[in-house]
Amino acid sequence: MNRLISLFASGLGLTVALAFPAPAQAAPAPDEAAAAASLPAQELSARTLYTFLLAEIAGARGEIGIAVQAYADLAQRTRDPRIARRAMEIALFARDMPAAVEAARIWSETEPGSDEARRILAGLLAGGDGQLEQVQTQLARLLAQSPENVDNHLMGLNRAFSRVQDKEAVKGIVMRLTEPYTSHPEAHFARAQAAVGAGDMMESVASIDTALRLRPDWEPAILFKAQLLSQSGAMQEATKLVREYLERHPDSRNARLAHARALVSTRQFEAARKEFRQLLDGAPDDRELMYAVGLLSAQLEDYDTATTQLERALNAGHPDGDSIRLNLGQVAERRKDSETALRWYRAVEPGPQHFDAQLRVASVLARDGKLKEAREHLRGVKADEPERKRLLLAEAQLLRSAGKEAEAFDLIDGALRDNADDTDLLYESSMLAESLGKLDIMEGRLRKLIALRPDFSHAYNALGYSLADRGVRLDEAEALIVRALELTPDDPFILDSMGWVRFRRNDATGALAHLEKAYGIRQDPEIAAHLGEVLWSLKRQSDASRVWDEALKSNPDNDALKSVVKRLRGQ
Repeated sequence: MNRLISLFASGLGLTVALAFPAPAQAAPAPDEAAAAASLPAQELSARTLYTFLLAEIAGARGEIGIAVQAYADLAQRTRDPRIARRAMEIALFARDMPAAVEAARIWSETEPGSDEARRILAGLLAGGDGQLEQVQTQLARLLAQSPENVDNHLMGLNRAFSRVQDKEAVKGIVMRLTEPYTSHPEAHFARAQAAVGAGDMMESVASIDTALRLRPDWEPAILFKAQLLSQSGAMQEATKLVREYLERHPDSRNARLAHARALVSTRQFEAARKEFRQLLDGAPDDRELMYAVGLLSAQLEDYDTATTQLERALNAGHPDGDSIRLNLGQVAERRKDSETALRWYRAVEPGPQHFDAQLRVASVLARDGKLKEAREHLRGVKADEPERKRLLLAEAQLLRSAGKEAEAFDLIDGALRDNADDTDLLYESSMLAESLGKLDIMEGRLRKLIALRPDFSHAYNALGYSLADRGVRLDEAEALIVRALELTPDDPFILDSMGWVRFRRNDATGALAHLEKAYGIRQDPEIAAHLGEVLWSLKRQSDASRVWDEALKSNPDNDALKSVVKRLRGQ
């Protein structure tokens, strides 16, 4: 029997021997004694013991429904907070929300001094339909009865509503719950969180500003405001806010990390790497920081540092090892080290990165003149139906890059016979048709694609650009590109097309605005070719040369760029 008593106690995590005497031991500390005295004196009856054993054995066998029912019965009959808590945990594991709510309610009622019980009950109630009023009552009681912890409770207020879909209702409840505590900056922080959840960015900023007026230089509020600014597109302002805070508090790791991330978002990679390096100096064993420095170094073409830091992160057991191997392969590719690149790609294990690694293997082989081996590799990759199409498109791209556009076209055209309405295949075949001068086929397939997918912006753009580049049907070309921009307003390639059609229509000034915006978003060599040509036509030869030289430095083999430079500059 003593063994059964011990089993019962261990299952509940109890520290008292229920109704049975325990061996002599040291007297409990006053707090423990008081806690034990407040618990109900349970009689370990045959029924109680049987129900407990039934619950535990059923749980061990995976019969969770029986375990939930048995523990719910125990909680109801014993009204013991320890048993109620255990019942709630089992019910949550079984995703039996009604049982979990009822057990949490018993726990909260039988241990009224437990903030944890009330928080959990409120959170569970918030997941059910029509129970928000009960949640509000529970949380209002929690705030009122815990003056010593009210600030912590205010900061965690929104977590209770994480599963509630009606965020506007949540905002209203948070506003009411925090009304008695508006002298606390935490109350306004909670309001800011609720407002942003409801999509009310202006109210969220206003609330966080009130919190900062009450507690100037409060780090959580500063960082939250920076996040709000970045979400609304004010990245420069967000970066400035965090930078100025960091100048006042140079030892704040949270602020430095936020500043580093903001710098990445604004593409200030060198400054971002400096911040991440400083963080890494303070935490030299941090695998995430090693990874961040490695990725930024690769972006900055500092391949030695990139390799070192990425390998350090990998050797330190970073959980995303295959992504690191993929990045190490890409760094090796950029260094023209095919052997090392292939080694890293082939080391990527089955999982989310494996398929992309196989595509890279084929690309490296083809670039090294092993086109046949590359194609055989792609055809040997195990893949599902969507991935098989990606493999087909990758094979076509390898053929196109090798100057075998006709073979690529035939490959895609053959697949289209079995999948005549596949929009990806239609788009790829139309691009190949254009490169082969089969303009009627290109136009026919793009128009079919537009009919099948009226929201496919790049189909409109491809057709419009093709017309503009040939200087034909310019009204129609511009209308197609306008539609593409309506669907995807900030796409750099569509902006480039709009600039090009404006240039073809003798509006160099209008063309320049679109091309400068496109190049600001993406420094693509063909956009650079167009931008330079427009600048040249406006008698801004030095600006044109600067753009071309910058693009040629990164893309010395781009034929379109070299052709424009040779034609206009005679080089």
